[in-house]
Amino acid sequence: MALTSIQKAATLLVSVDSATAAELLKGLAVEDVEKLGLELAHIDASGGHNRKEQTRIVQEFVESLQQGGVQATNIRSFLNETLLSVVGEEKAEQIQAKIRKVTERKDPFAEIRGANLDELVVALDGEHPQTVAVVLGELPAKKSQEVLSYLGDEIRTKAICRMTNEESLGGAVKERIASMVSAKLRSLQGEVVLEKPGRREETLRKLAIMLGGLEKELRDQLLEEIKKQDEQTCTTVRNLMVTWEDIPSIADRSLQEALRSVDAKKLAVALFGAEEQVAEKIRSNISERAAAALDEESSLMQEPLPKEVLGAREEVVKPLREANEQDKLRFVSR
Repeated sequence: MALTSIQKAATLLVSVDSATAAELLKGLAVEDVEKLGLELAHIDASGGHNRKEQTRIVQEFVESLQQGGVQATNIRSFLNETLLSVVGEEKAEQIQAKIRKVTERKDPFAEIRGANLDELVVALDGEHPQTVAVVLGELPAKKSQEVLSYLGDEIRTKAICRMTNEESLGGAVKERIASMVSAKLRSLQGEVVLEKPGRREETLRKLAIMLGGLEKELRDQLLEEIKKQDEQTCTTVRNLMVTWEDIPSIADRSLQEALRSVDAKKLAVALFGAEEQVAEKIRSNISERAAAALDEESSLMQEPLPKEVLGAREEVVKPLREANEQDKLRFVSR
């Protein structure tokens, strides 16, 4: 079907940046801007643009300027920035309200899918597992994975269990959930910046090393204070005091004592794909008999799964952590 002029104009607008879109809209009647906003909401709710059609329209419009390529802009950013600059704050809010109503009727979760990761995580924080499960089920798979990586272990597990439950919710319930989460998202826009999970672990690792260098009595006292605030964080800090990567820095005698409690099969799995420095440190601190058993296990072993390797390494590190708790672990460097 041939596109209407409004559809063509909307397709063009999502192909340029917000500043250019604002220039193109200047001089248009407010009613026309509103129609364009509604069409943009329809494009967003339907899952995007026809790339071939989009390219053709853009090329028609900018052929005289000889611009190559198409750069799609974020539709929500366009509505937030462009409408405001063209029709003013009050009218822009009215248009946005109408657009939300139209969008929610067609797809209650459209606004949620368009939210950024930081806002989604904060909006779902503290919500019932069923709410989290419903929202995750409406997001694209990749975005669901990203949101899950930020959620706490307990809520993550409960939400996943809800998602696997065959019991289905009625449309009215899902609409209420969508409305509630959408309202929460609107209150958070532009105010949320999450710390990346890897960055938090890096911070806790620095804290763990710092605490590990203190006298045992003071270290335990500080850890107890952390535990009062957040038991899970305290456990993480304790574990990060001694990690697999620390093995080359551990004194030979301490490592030898710890390795005596690790069987050859588990050690073979742990050493699969290990860094050369770690592998050499371990091999140089086991007996000839233990080394022969390790080589035999390695030759018979099938390639382990990554989670099996990580689990085995945790088993190797466990006695080292226990020794550290008792203030018996010695480091040669760190």
